[in-house]
Amino acid sequence: MPLFLRALLLIIIVYEFLSSIGRWRGLSWSDPALRPFLAIAALALHPRNASWRQRVLALALAAFPGLLLQAFVAGVRRRSLDARAALQPGLYDDCTIVRIDIPMPEAFMPALYVTPRATPQAAVAVLHGSGCDKSYFTWRLTNAFLQKGIAVLLVDLDGHGESPRIQRYPQMLECATEAVRWLRAHHRRVGMLGVSLGGCVAARAAADGMALDALAIMEAPPVLRFDDRDRLSEARTLLQPYVLDLLRESSVLHLGRALYRLVRAQRAPSIRAAISTWDLIAACDLCGSLSRLDVPLFLAYGERDAIVKLEQSEEVWHAAPSGATMILVPDAGHLTLILHPETLQRMAAWMADHLTEKSIG
Repeated sequence: MPLFLRALLLIIIVYEFLSSIGRWRGLSWSDPALRPFLAIAALALHPRNASWRQRVLALALAAFPGLLLQAFVAGVRRRSLDARAALQPGLYDDCTIVRIDIPMPEAFMPALYVTPRATPQAAVAVLHGSGCDKSYFTWRLTNAFLQKGIAVLLVDLDGHGESPRIQRYPQMLECATEAVRWLRAHHRRVGMLGVSLGGCVAARAAADGMALDALAIMEAPPVLRFDDRDRLSEARTLLQPYVLDLLRESSVLHLGRALYRLVRAQRAPSIRAAISTWDLIAACDLCGSLSRLDVPLFLAYGERDAIVKLEQSEEVWHAAPSGATMILVPDAGHLTLILHPETLQRMAAWMADHLTEKSIG
C-alpha cells in the first residue's frame, strides 16, 4: 500500500480517537464497539519500510485531506444529530415546548414557550440579535434557565424569522412589551434577556415604562461602528474550545451551516425592514435608556468583541444605574458570548436570584 494512503487512513483513525476523547459525536463516525479494531488497524497501517522523516512528511501531507474526509464521513454518519432539534415543539423529559403566536397591535409575534416539568413561578423573555431568530443558537441559554426552574419565551423580533411584521421604530418596542404582557398572564415574576439589538430594544422599552422584575443585556451596542476587518476578527473568535464543543450536540455539517449563518448575519442579515439596524440601534439610545432604569440589571460583554468594542462596553457600564452587575468575558466575542457556558450559567443564576420566591421574600 502506498505510503501516503497508509498515512491518510492512519490520520483518520487518529482523528476518530481524538473525537472520541473530546466527546465530539458530530465529528465521529464509529461506534465504541469498533474502537479496539481501529486500534489494531492503526498498528497494521504503521509503515515499517520507510524512514521516520518519510513517515512524518506523509502524515503532515495527509493531515488536512484526512480532516476533510473525517468531517465528510462523520457528517453523513451523524446527519440526524442537530442541536436545533432540541427546540422543536413537543413534550420532553425536562421540559415542554409549545409554538404560539402572541397577539400584537398589528398582526402577531411568533414564539416558542419553553416550560420546565415543575410548574415555574418565573419566566424570562429572550429578544435575539439582528439577523437572527428565536431558535438561533439559543438552546444553551434556554437550558441554563430551565436548570434554574425558569420558563423561557423565545420570540421573533419584527422583520426576523417567522414574524409577519417589518422592522420599524418605535413599533419594534412592542416586541418587548407584548412578550412581557403575555408572560404576566402566566407567571408571577417576569424577566427579560436582550442580546445585541434585542438588548437595545429591551432597555428602551424598560426605560419607557415596561414593568420588569429583572433585565439582562448581552453585548448590546450603544452605536454600531465596525468594518470588514472587525468581521474577520469576529470570525476568528469562533476558534474557541466551548464553540468546538458544539460538536457534542450537532453534526459537523449542521454546525458548519449554523456557524456560516452566524457569520453571514454580520455582513448580510436577512431582515425585512423599513429602518436599518444601524438607525434602529441609534434610535433606541442604549446609554440614555440605561440611565433611566430602576430595575435590577445584569450586563455581559466579551473582551474580544470586535463589533461592540471594549471602549463601547465601558461606555455602557458608565451609563448603567448604580447597583448594576457587569461582567467582561475574556475569551468571548460578539458571535460567541451567547455560546459561553460559564457566562450563561452566571446570568441564569443572577436571574433566578431576582425572580424566585426566595428573592421575593
